[in-house]
Amino acid sequence: MAEHSFDVVVIGSGAAGLTAALNLADRFRVGVLAKAGISDGSTAWAQGGIAAVLEPGDTFESHIEDTMVAGAGLNDRKAVEFVVEHAPLAIEKLAALGVPFNPGSRESEDDRWHLTREGGHSHRRIVHVDDATGQAVQIALEKAASAHPNITLFPDRAAIDLVTSRHGERYSGDGHVWGVYSVDRKTGEIETFTGRATVLASGGASRAYLFSTSPKGATGDGIAMAWRAGCRISNMEFMQFHPTCLYNLEVKNFLITEAMRGEGGQLKLPTNGRRFMPRFDKRAELAPRDIVARAIDHEIKRLGLDYVHLDISHKDPDFVIGHFPTIHAKLLGLGIDITREPIPIVPAAHYTCGGVMVDLDGRTDLPGLYAAGEVTQSGLHGANRLASNSLLECFVFGDAAAEHIKANFDDMPAPPPIRPWDESRVTDSDEEVIVQHNWREIRRFMWDYVGIVRTTKRLERAAHRVALLRQEVADYYGNFRVTPDLIELRNLVDVADLIVRSALHRKESRGLHYTLDYPDTLDEAKDTILVP
Repeated sequence: MAEHSFDVVVIGSGAAGLTAALNLADRFRVGVLAKAGISDGSTAWAQGGIAAVLEPGDTFESHIEDTMVAGAGLNDRKAVEFVVEHAPLAIEKLAALGVPFNPGSRESEDDRWHLTREGGHSHRRIVHVDDATGQAVQIALEKAASAHPNITLFPDRAAIDLVTSRHGERYSGDGHVWGVYSVDRKTGEIETFTGRATVLASGGASRAYLFSTSPKGATGDGIAMAWRAGCRISNMEFMQFHPTCLYNLEVKNFLITEAMRGEGGQLKLPTNGRRFMPRFDKRAELAPRDIVARAIDHEIKRLGLDYVHLDISHKDPDFVIGHFPTIHAKLLGLGIDITREPIPIVPAAHYTCGGVMVDLDGRTDLPGLYAAGEVTQSGLHGANRLASNSLLECFVFGDAAAEHIKANFDDMPAPPPIRPWDESRVTDSDEEVIVQHNWREIRRFMWDYVGIVRTTKRLERAAHRVALLRQEVADYYGNFRVTPDLIELRNLVDVADLIVRSALHRKESRGLHYTLDYPDTLDEAKDTILVP
C-alpha cells in the first residue's frame, strides 16, 4: 500500500480546498486529493457569481439581513457577519490571482466591476465572469496551485474513509484525524495520505437525487466519512432545489443561472405564456430559491406539465448574448435560441445547506479535522442558501481553516504509524450490476419521497427503503473489492439516511423543508443536530 506523508492533507480540489492549500503552502507541504480530475468538482459549474458588498449605498447589514431572511431565521448570525464582512477581501484576493471579473463602466472608483443582482438580494452585489464565474475561479486557483512547489495535486483519488486514531498501531481513543484512505481510480491501489491536519472540502450531496445540477461526484462523501468518523451532522433536511435547470431528456443537469432572472428573465406557463410568480410572492422571479422552486413544482403538478418556461427573449438580443454567452451557445446547440424563444426548465437538487458542523475557524468535532465549503454546516445558510453565497463561503472558510492551522501547527502531534488497509476481502464479484441498480433506486425514491414538498408518510417510506439498502450495501462492502462506484454507493446510503432522519425530526415547515403535515413555521428556530 502506497503511503503519502504531508504536513496538511486537503480532500477536495475546488474553491474551498484550493483556497486552503494556497494559504498554507508558503509554510507547509500540502497534498490535495481530487476524486476525478482536479477541475471536475462543483466549483467549475457555478455560473452566477460571488456576493459581496461593493456597490455604493449597499451595506454589510443589508447583505446580512438578506442572508438571514433567505435562511428563514435559522442562520447563525455570527457566522453570517463573519462571512459577509470578509467578502470584499475574498474578491480582492481572487482578482489578484487573475480572475477576470467583468469590469464596470469605470466612471468612478466605486464602479470597478460590473455587479448583477440575484433572487433574495436587495442590491446589486454579484461580481461575475460572464455566466461562467466558477470556471474562471477554478482556472485561476488551479493555475496557482499547480505552480506552487509545496502543493502536490493528486487527481483520480476516491476517498474511502478518514484515518483516525483507531487506525493507528497504538489506539488513543480521542478520534484524532490523521488523513485519509483512498483508492487510485486508474490502478485500483489503496493509498494512505497522512498529515498533522486534514481539511475536508469535498462538496455536497445533491446527486442523492434523480435530477441534479451538480457533477457526478457530488455524492456526499465528506459528510458520510465525517459522520462515520464521529462528527456531528446538522440540518441535512435542507436540500436546496435550484428553480431553473434545463428540461432536456438528454442533458439532465445543465443549470440556468439565477442571474438570468436577475436581469429580467420571467417564468411563464407553456400553456398560455402567462407569468405566474407574482401570484406566489411580491418579489416574483426575484424571490428566494425555495419559494420559486415550490411555485414551479406547484404549477407543474397542478397542470400536469413536464416543465415551465423561463423567458428572456423580450430583452435586446445583444444584451442577452453579452450577459449569458455560455448559456446561449449551449442551448443554441440544442436547438433553442434564447434571444427568440423561452427555455423549458424544471427544479433540480442543487445545494446541500446542511453538513459537517464547524466553528468560525473551520474546526469540526474531531481534533485534526477541519472542513470548508458545501460539505459543512457553518451557520451561514440556515434553512435556505442565498444566491451566490456558496463560492463566498468556500473562500472565507478555506482561508479561516488555513489560518487556524498555521497558528496552531506547532502544537499538533505528528501522525502515528498507521495500520495498512485490510485487503483480505473478495477481489471480484458478479454483482457489480447491483451497485448501479441500488444507486438508481436511491436517487429515484429520494426524488419521489424526499423532494421539494414532503409528507411524513413519504418520508417513512423512504426511511424503510434506506434501511434495506444499508443492509445490502454493508454486505457488499464487507465482501466485495473496493471500487469508486461502491464507495459512492456506501456514502449515498449514509447521506440519504441522514437527510431522511433529519426531515422526519423537523415538525414544521421552514425554508427548504416544506411538509404538508406541518405547514406552519414554529416560533423558535432550532438546528437539527444528529450525533453519531
